[in-house]
Amino acid sequence: MNRLPNLLTGLRLALALFTFFGLAGAATLSDRLTPAAQLGLERWAFWAFVVAALTDFFDGWLARRLNATTLWGSILDPIADKVLVCGVILGLLSLGPNAAVLWPAALILFREFTVSALREVSAGRGVSLPVTLLAKWKTTLQLVALGAELLMACWSAFSLPSDPAIVGPATLAAHGLLWLAAIVTLITGAQYWEQARKALSD
Repeated sequence: MNRLPNLLTGLRLALALFTFFGLAGAATLSDRLTPAAQLGLERWAFWAFVVAALTDFFDGWLARRLNATTLWGSILDPIADKVLVCGVILGLLSLGPNAAVLWPAALILFREFTVSALREVSAGRGVSLPVTLLAKWKTTLQLVALGAELLMACWSAFSLPSDPAIVGPATLAAHGLLWLAAIVTLITGAQYWEQARKALSD
C-alpha cells in the first residue's frame, strides 16, 4: 500500500504521454485514420487526461494518509504535473491554431520552464523554494481550465449538441478559465522569483 501514491504518480506520467500522443495522432494521422478512429482517439485522450488529473489529488492525499511520503514521490510529483500540463497544451495546439488558447498556453509554458530553471539554480546554491498555497491551487486551476479547453476541442467526438447557444458560452467559459489560470500561474512565478531573489541576496 505504501507504494500506491508513487504508482499513481507514475500512472499520471503515462497518461500524460497517452493524452499527447492521442491528440497529436488524431491531428496528424487524419489521412490514415477513419473519421470514427480520429474521434475515438480524441475521446480516449480526453478520458486519459481526466483520470491523470484526478491522480494529482489522490497521490498526495494517499501519501499523507498512509504516511508514505518518499523522496522519489516528492521528485516525481511536480515532474508529472508539468508533463501533464505541457502534454495537453501541446496536444491541444496540434489539433489546430487557436489564438485564444495559444497565448495563455504560451504564458503557462513560459512560467513552468522558468520556475523549473530557477529552482535548479537555487538548489545548486543551497536555497530551497517551498511550494506556496497559491501554487498548489494554481495546478488545480490549470488542470480544470485545460480540461474545459480539451472538452471543447473534442466536442464533436462526444456527439454533443452543436447549438451555438450552447457551444458559444461554453467556449467563452473555457477560454476565460484558461486566461485566469495563466494569470494565477504568472503571479505564482513572480512569487517564486521574489523568494529566490531575497534568498540569494542574503
